[in-house]
Amino acid sequence: MELEERDFFKEPFTQQEIQDLATDVGTAQIFARRSPSLKKMGLADQDLSDEKMVSLMLQEPRLVRRPLVRIGGRLLAGANIKAVEAALSGGD
Repeated sequence: MELEERDFFKEPFTQQEIQDLATDVGTAQIFARRSPSLKKMGLADQDLSDEKMVSLMLQEPRLVRRPLVRIGGRLLAGANIKAVEAALSGGD
């Protein structure tokens, strides 16, 4: 299995990359709603549009949910070990 690791604090995502990731699972799934950064911005309790979430992730990479794991054509956002194991074994 090939592994590609990316530190998106050093190499931030572009708007197109975030939109492509969001197409796979939905913007809300890759947005770190519980991030302390969102609380510091005073936005933790607000209903945010997809466009606003993308804009915020571009400004503050800590708002991208981690880890993002792509296995085959499937994206796991904030994946836990059981989800990764299931994806590797071909399950859900």
